[in-house]
Amino acid sequence: MIELTAPTDTIVAISTPPGRGGIGIVRLSGADSVSISAQLVRLRQPLEPAHARLADVVGEVGICAEPDVIDEALVTYFEAPHSYTAEDVVEIAAHGSPVILEFLLRRAIALGARLAEPGEFTHRAFVSGRLDLTQAEAVRDLIEAQTLTQARQAASQMGGALSRRVMPVKQSLVELIALLEAGIDFAEDDVDVTPQEEIARQIGALVPSLAALEVSFARGRLVHYGLTLAIVGRPNAGKSSLFNRLAERERAIVTASPGTTRDLVTERISLDGIPLELVDTAGLREGLEEAEQIGIARSREALADADIVLIVLDATEPINEEERLLLAATDGRPALVAMNKSDLIANGRSRSNLDAEGLRSVGVIETSALTGEGIEELRARILRLATGGAAAEPGLLTNLRQHQAVTSTMEALADAALANENSIPHEMILLDLYRALWALDSLTGQTTPDDILNLIFSTFCIGK
Repeated sequence: MIELTAPTDTIVAISTPPGRGGIGIVRLSGADSVSISAQLVRLRQPLEPAHARLADVVGEVGICAEPDVIDEALVTYFEAPHSYTAEDVVEIAAHGSPVILEFLLRRAIALGARLAEPGEFTHRAFVSGRLDLTQAEAVRDLIEAQTLTQARQAASQMGGALSRRVMPVKQSLVELIALLEAGIDFAEDDVDVTPQEEIARQIGALVPSLAALEVSFARGRLVHYGLTLAIVGRPNAGKSSLFNRLAERERAIVTASPGTTRDLVTERISLDGIPLELVDTAGLREGLEEAEQIGIARSREALADADIVLIVLDATEPINEEERLLLAATDGRPALVAMNKSDLIANGRSRSNLDAEGLRSVGVIETSALTGEGIEELRARILRLATGGAAAEPGLLTNLRQHQAVTSTMEALADAALANENSIPHEMILLDLYRALWALDSLTGQTTPDDILNLIFSTFCIGK
């Protein structure tokens, strides 16, 4: 467990992924970083802050009492406080042999360094004030990014986009608290008590910015976690063909025989930067074989778990009872209908077929998995359904902890506004305002409990 106080020791870790590579980095942070690294390598020039120096990685003492040279490395020194952790940091970039990196790590530990805990370098940056908690979380998000949009969002958060968005609200809240405190503390010194109308105005002025921030969680959560789209329908309606079109590769087996897909087939794609897991399911019908029955059962589970459902109908066939039940089951859920095989029928026939079935309220797209007709429109409709039309913006809430901090702030402000409306004494209103401030502080980490901080940093990789 990471100690949530100012560190005094020197830590070390391998900061590159496990396995072999062109380069591997061993990172040290702490007061003894320079002295320990000087015993790990033989520098060809003295270390200088923010400069890389060529060095020999030295092993055990040889026959002639000279240490063996086992590798060449570049050594970079970042002097406190101008480093990631605000401590002295030394990075030794050797060749990416696990043997060499493990040797450097063990030697550093033998010389007095301690193996870093997961996320401890970033934690030290947080403790030193180099990063707030939203920026620290963004470091992890950037490492785990699977799409360019995720990387951009994480980089924006690392740059303080969310903190900058919160700061004006926090500043206004602090000013309101100071105003009420002054009216209580200096009432005998002719300091005016803040009128009820002014308190209501100032509380009300805080709400729009917080509400916009709270709404941003819908988009931020999508970019961060992604969503699942289940493709369902009768056998041989073209589900697997549409799946392959959306995935842009032949991932699912396609044949003319119904029931080819027996198990769930999944593929992760990026839709305008949003991670989207496609799930191709077995055709919904009364299975004739045990294997197909199991596949159909799993299809129904995927249908229940999916964030969005894409119902594939065969434009050359009338809608059957199973499809009517399927459409009814998705009522009230985010769903789209792809009228597939539209290239096989006369223009307008598939649309009128749907209209006749009373399905005008369903989002219907005519598609042809064979020709590609309607695929781009389908992608656009999926994206619009997923995001609700919300545009990307800087400073989004990206996880549940951040969202709860903002909603708790809004709830506390609502309580303060109600207390003010009912002419409750200012001392009681201040309790609600301070509760709002503490909730807002927890967003960036000023008042976050130690156990939550430990949980956050424990999800990082070692070396970061």
